[in-house]
Amino acid sequence: MIYSLKGKLIYKDAACAVIECGGVGMNCLVSANTARTLPEIGEESFLHTCLNVREDALTLFGFSTKAEKNCFKQLTAISGVGPKAALAILSELAPDQLAIALASGDTKAITRAQGVGPKLAQRIIVELKDKVTKSSELFTEGFSVPSSGVLPSAGNAQEAIGALSALGYQPSEVARVVASLDGTLPVEELIRQALKKIGGRL
Repeated sequence: MIYSLKGKLIYKDAACAVIECGGVGMNCLVSANTARTLPEIGEESFLHTCLNVREDALTLFGFSTKAEKNCFKQLTAISGVGPKAALAILSELAPDQLAIALASGDTKAITRAQGVGPKLAQRIIVELKDKVTKSSELFTEGFSVPSSGVLPSAGNAQEAIGALSALGYQPSEVARVVASLDGTLPVEELIRQALKKIGGRL
């Protein structure tokens, strides 16, 4: 398994990047969001990667962040969501935006991706939320009272944990991060702040 690539960027466009590693150019298919983060040709680049193995092809996918890679892996584990559809979704939605769509059940946001219809968008939301509901519930107890003295909203915290867990993060780790935030914040803001704190640690 090729975990990541680091080397000189020798080609890029809206859908792929070629990074030279040890004299070999490694072609990675990328989302539009990752493509926008790529440096200029000739500069050093780093991508997290995921290798898709089929009988007739080996395809390498590249991601600018570990969160995007986690999203890709979770999406392609769903029946009916292939690598092409997953990249289309990640071209429209950054990881925090996808987490918010999952938490709010926003199928319209997901259907903005090319080739993703309402039924598939609904399946994505249902399967990812069902996958993490039980595990996230285990970690929503015992949230500390914030400095404001206002009790946090366990419901908002649980939704944020569930959405982030759906991206591939460990619920126990996510719960600790969310517990350090102001639980009275809306789910969307909890997700954004949690992702900032998580960074590349998970």
